[in-house]
Amino acid sequence: MAATTDPAHGHAKAHPYHLVNPSPWPLLSTISASILVLGLLMVLHDGPFRFWVLGAGVLAVVGCMFGWWREVLRESSHGDHTDAVARGLRIGMALFIVSEVFFFVAFFWAYLWAALMPNEAISHTWPPPDIVTVPAFEIPFFNTLVLLLSGATLTWAHHAILDGDQKTGFKALLLTVGLGFLFLGFQIYEYFHTEFALWDGVYGSTFYMATGFHGFHVFVGATFLTVCTVRAYQMALKANKHVGLEAAAWYWHFVDVVWLFLFVLVYVWGSA
Repeated sequence: MAATTDPAHGHAKAHPYHLVNPSPWPLLSTISASILVLGLLMVLHDGPFRFWVLGAGVLAVVGCMFGWWREVLRESSHGDHTDAVARGLRIGMALFIVSEVFFFVAFFWAYLWAALMPNEAISHTWPPPDIVTVPAFEIPFFNTLVLLLSGATLTWAHHAILDGDQKTGFKALLLTVGLGFLFLGFQIYEYFHTEFALWDGVYGSTFYMATGFHGFHVFVGATFLTVCTVRAYQMALKANKHVGLEAAAWYWHFVDVVWLFLFVLVYVWGSA
């Protein structure tokens, strides 16, 4: 193939792939994630300044997300994301979602193992007799409708972008992000009014780990879609080039599907 110029390195290259410059974001993201995990552990063990550390970790992770994505967007605007690079990004996102599937499989496995084979430690019943479960058809059912609606508005936004209508795409994405944060608001409200805690046996631990990590994924997905919304407002999403929006849409639909399993198995069947 003919040689092309690599704008990041200023020399000719005989391949369609992008060789990235040295970046601080992998190291900073690792440090930020470590602070976030430390904050979570401090909250679980009532450590001093636990909420300050947790808040610092959240802000640091969000800052790294925006900073790293900004560099990726700059690479795209400079022409570094050729068809081969875009294909690699899509494959990478697909493999990441596969890894997330197995991440949640572990929580479902633990929950179903305890539910289907309860032993003397939990009185051979499920849910345990001292647990007051969350009513499935109140906030959880409302949140299910919210997430399903957000999936529909995201599909609407994607089709608008494919048709070159970025104004409609922006409005639909803004609505999707709003629904995502509405879900989080109601989930936080539910947590404050739940009558059992994380440390209340296997039911409490599996419930909060599964639903809590799902809520974290909703937060990540909503942040991802916020970036796409800003780009749509700036008219930066092209009909033939919007890999970031595709990746965000795949991730969001994955989050929707996981919630359906959580709603049916944890809230409806697990509380019956």
